[in-house]
Amino acid sequence: MKFLKNHPFAVEAYFENSIVLSYAVAKNELKDLIPECLELDVFDNKWAFVTLAMVNSKDLRPKGFPSFLGSDFFLIGYRIFVRYINKKGKRLRGLYILKSETNKMKMSFLGNIFTHYNYTTTDINYSKKDDNLSICSKKSDLDILINSSKLDVELPQTSPFNDWKEARRFAGPLPFTFTYNQEKKEVLIIEGVRQNWKPQPIQVLKVDVGFVNNKNFNEIHLANAFMVSSIPYYWKKGIVERWK
Repeated sequence: MKFLKNHPFAVEAYFENSIVLSYAVAKNELKDLIPECLELDVFDNKWAFVTLAMVNSKDLRPKGFPSFLGSDFFLIGYRIFVRYINKKGKRLRGLYILKSETNKMKMSFLGNIFTHYNYTTTDINYSKKDDNLSICSKKSDLDILINSSKLDVELPQTSPFNDWKEARRFAGPLPFTFTYNQEKKEVLIIEGVRQNWKPQPIQVLKVDVGFVNNKNFNEIHLANAFMVSSIPYYWKKGIVERWK
């Protein structure tokens, strides 16, 4: 039944909001975390990127099903920005999954049947007060506070980017997500389709991410932070192709 994990059907959802924080890491420290079929998507020939995406999703369900059959979940994903050359020779930008978390056991259970996203269930406290949005988890050692309404937002002081235009290239999510079966030399490609995707820079007031801290990277910097709201989104059925 392992074939079920290859995204056997399209899935759709509504993103009430999606907050994405990207960390620049010295590329040599990330190269061993991705499979042989992928290469790091780098900036200035020095930096590769780990991204943390936190999504408040509504009505997640198989595509074509009525929305009332969907479920609401909070999703957290840790990904690496990568590139892949498919069998047609086309160069694809995308993300490689390190870990996924959710606030509900139902999503964790079903997600691990139909995907390779490595879901675990965790506590997530999502709250908004005035202009500040807080996302915390004791189990995941996550503590983030952002201001989502400030208009004139500066890049993080540690960012390698010169401006927000450069930073936007590494904001995610990218069109594709990749999983690799090393034994079979097979790449699973999942394409996401979205509408009205207009990321807005946000001010990070506090950030402590246990998953990233535990990697013990020697050279890591918060590179950017974006937020999008009110987005219809769907993932196409997965495509499997042989690598080399």
